Amino acid sequence: MKIAYRAANIIEAEIVKGMLVANDIQAHASGFYLQGGIGEISPTDLANVLVPDEDYDRAKELILEYEEG
Repeated sequence: MKIAYRAANIIEAEIVKGMLVANDIQAHASGFYLQGGIGEISPTDLANVLVPDEDYDRAKELILEYEEG
């Protein structure tokens, strides 16, 4: 699996994950427990969305559309 998206927080990671799943791309959001362990101040680069290697290019296209929209 590859990191397709580095989210600002776990909520954004779940939104992107949902979008990918809705487009038939298996996706996994990670970093939930890391971010919660730090406290109320939200650190960056802990929430990621991972996809299988074979879906990486398609996922990046969809993520680019998401970021532009």
